Amino acid sequence: MSPAGKGEVLTDTYGRTVRSLRMSITNRCNLNCIYCHNEGHVGHSPEMSVDTIVNIVEIGSQFGIDRLKLSGGEPLIRKDLEEALVRLPDMKDVSLTTNATLLRDRASSLKDAGLDRVNISLDSLDPEKYREITNCTKCTFDKVLDGIHEAVDAGLTPVKLNMVLLKDFNDDEIKDMLEFTRSYNGDVILQLIELMDFGGLPQYKIDANEVERSLLSVSSDVQVRELHKRKKYIINGAEVEFVRPVDNTEFCANCNRLRVSADGKLKPCLLVNDNLVDVSNASKDELPDLFRLAVSRRVPFCRNLQEF
Repeated sequence: MSPAGKGEVLTDTYGRTVRSLRMSITNRCNLNCIYCHNEGHVGHSPEMSVDTIVNIVEIGSQFGIDRLKLSGGEPLIRKDLEEALVRLPDMKDVSLTTNATLLRDRASSLKDAGLDRVNISLDSLDPEKYREITNCTKCTFDKVLDGIHEAVDAGLTPVKLNMVLLKDFNDDEIKDMLEFTRSYNGDVILQLIELMDFGGLPQYKIDANEVERSLLSVSSDVQVRELHKRKKYIINGAEVEFVRPVDNTEFCANCNRLRVSADGKLKPCLLVNDNLVDVSNASKDELPDLFRLAVSRRVPFCRNLQEF
């Protein structure tokens, strides 16, 4: 087994260097959203221990990976999350994707443990629509709003609100969502997300080009982020990004992320499940070569080979 060499970085056969880990720490969730794809996992498999989580991140950091996003399921279901955060190596950015139903009472402790910021799923400002999307109880919507407030107060900013666009259901709420984020004076950013339909929801597929045109028509400035060539629109002082992963070669061409499943498998691509590398029982000495193996298996899902 070869340790990570000094200054060694992980670059795949398409020239994409891995700089980021997205790690699912549980498949469990307290909501049941209609579009959920469970980060590519099925069922409730055994979860990684805190030791395994820390070991994976430490080895990744030795390869120059300096950004970590923790996700689920719903990661706040895990009571030992703060313990894991405290033990992580220094990184440029540590973030968390959450539905915020459990965030209100833990925002401060998460910040104190080393979390930098949060992404919060909020697909509608209409409580009834929210219930229909998430299959939640009546009081859940208010808990999410409280979680957003507490995240801002704790300094887990910028808070990014993830809004999955559903045709003829919530796509008429973009203006209202922008007004909501604008009230936080730059501490909250809206991310509109194109639905990744894995079958069963074709009626909710939006016209992504039409959404882009609509945003452009009312924006005062448009910036393009290097990662995924994602456009960021400035609309009356509010910031909104549009995430387009479907049939998007640019999205894949600039991907610098390696995923980790909740049961401890390195996952080269969200949409591919036959090239995983099991690290759940690997020692720290074994992990570097397993990282190298996983990165060697990275192939862009949406690709025109002439563009790479």
